[in-house]
Amino acid sequence: MILFNHNVSLKPFNTFRIDALATELATVHDNDEAQSLAACSSPDNTVVIGGGSNLLLLSDVYNCRMVRVGIDLIQQILDDNDHVVFRVGAGVVWDDLVNMSVNKGLYGIENLSGIPGTVGAAPIQNIGAFGQEAASAIQSVEGFYIGSGKPFSIDADKCNFGYRNSIFKNELKNKVMITNVTFKFNKQGKLNLDYGALKSAPELQKSNPSLSDVRQAVLSIRNSKLPDPDVLGNAGSFFKNPFISQEQADYLNNTFEKVPIFVQKDGNIKVAAGWLIEQCGWKGKSLGPAAVHDKQALVLVNKGGAKGQDIVNLCEAIRKDVMKKFNVEISPEVNFIK
Repeated sequence: MILFNHNVSLKPFNTFRIDALATELATVHDNDEAQSLAACSSPDNTVVIGGGSNLLLLSDVYNCRMVRVGIDLIQQILDDNDHVVFRVGAGVVWDDLVNMSVNKGLYGIENLSGIPGTVGAAPIQNIGAFGQEAASAIQSVEGFYIGSGKPFSIDADKCNFGYRNSIFKNELKNKVMITNVTFKFNKQGKLNLDYGALKSAPELQKSNPSLSDVRQAVLSIRNSKLPDPDVLGNAGSFFKNPFISQEQADYLNNTFEKVPIFVQKDGNIKVAAGWLIEQCGWKGKSLGPAAVHDKQALVLVNKGGAKGQDIVNLCEAIRKDVMKKFNVEISPEVNFIK
């Protein structure tokens, strides 16, 4: 049975802890409910939210239908010599899935430990951390078209996965309700320990670190840098690391010291947005009730009572300063909900 609530505060449903009101909030618990609700909803007046960990609410009141997908089943559908495949409900807590895969000795998403939110949001954003992305383990994504209830199943190679990007943020934005994601994990694999702080993590200095060691290292690093949303509202990393041209990279290297520039396997060049922001003096700085976290410049926080526009104002001030100092454009990773 679909649960409908009216005039609901969205403060518990977004990690920025922005206080906004939804005139209607619906929760679905299985595929039949999801299909039924999708069929009787309008793409122009429906917003699907997950754990609320990667969104910023910009309105005080949402006169639309907010939908939360609460499908929380995990079904094993394949186990062969090399792989194990699970079909996972969109409402499953992401870190619970990571924990399960690590406990079973399966490789693929261990570096994504501790990322908040639900499984349904993982393919939309193609969540990533410490040199690993969800796309590398996703096999397919299922759900229903909003407005018709027509089912879809899209294989990973058709999802147009990119850096914090997918078909669900572009062609299918606001058009579908994701209900299940199928993941393919490896029974044997090579740990990815070459990214950032993982290189020096105490848990990984032994000769043969395990998947569990990687998970604990990632969790320790995240806990040391990222604020608890229940204490200080935030959405984790607010900005994407920008890609730059070779000319821009040469300029930065010739003008500034120890610029964290990373050449990707495909030849693209990425620079750390947190470093750019910190060099502009924003780390720990406030603008009204919004601030840049004092331990991680990528994180914007709600000090208490901030509206979505307060976060946007801070975001735009930072972007302006980074462009002025470095001639590099940085963009939000967080999704703005108007």
